[in-house]
Parts: sequence; C-alpha cells; structure tokens
Amino acid sequence: MPDGKICYIEIPATDVDASAKFYADVFAWQSRSRGDGSRAFDDTTGAVSGTWVLGRKPQRESTMLTYIMVDSIDATLKKIAKAGGRVATPSTSLGGAGAYATFNDPAGNLLGLYQEPR
Repeated sequence: MPDGKICYIEIPATDVDASAKFYADVFAWQSRSRGDGSRAFDDTTGAVSGTWVLGRKPQRESTMLTYIMVDSIDATLKKIAKAGGRVATPSTSLGGAGAYATFNDPAGNLLGLYQEPR
C-alpha cells in the first residue's frame, strides 16, 4: 500500500443494519461480519474499508467532508432519496472540473459526491 493512503473510515450509525443497507443500495458497498460480530464494509474498489459505529454523534456539519466518486450525481441522488437519505446540496458544476453534491445518510452524516468531467 502507498504511504499516506486513506484506508479506513468509521461512520456513525444509529442502526448498523439500516446503514449497511443504505450504502449497499446506493454505492454497492459490500458488508461483512467480523469475528467479534461487528459489521464492516469495503468500497467498490476494495481499497477503502471501514465500519459503522454506534454511540457516536453523526457528522452533520462540513468540518471535514468525505466525498464518494460516482458515475452520475443525478442518478446517485435519486438512489439516496429512495434509500432514505436526503440531498443537502444539489448537483453543482465545477466548470470543467466535474461536479459535486452533498447528502445526509439515514443517520444524518453529511457526505459528498464527486463526478469527474465527462
């Protein structure tokens, strides 16, 4: 692994099963049970993993924002709404540098979406 690569994320959750379903439905993240019974996930690249954490307040403000790369922000925002999330910032063009949007997952965490220029 490259030195300095982000590899692991802990996402606050109020219901781990609901969060696992949301991220699977919207982003096709794979979840798995660990030996201790906790639920972990791997993103679609297999390069980033993490877990959902109970008892931690959701990150509702953009103090440090994590962005998820998607093929289509518009299609992903529809999936987010259908899966129980909420659009916080609609798709916003970055000129020739792509586009971004932000959303809240079912626990209330604020995350971003990024779409490369076409």
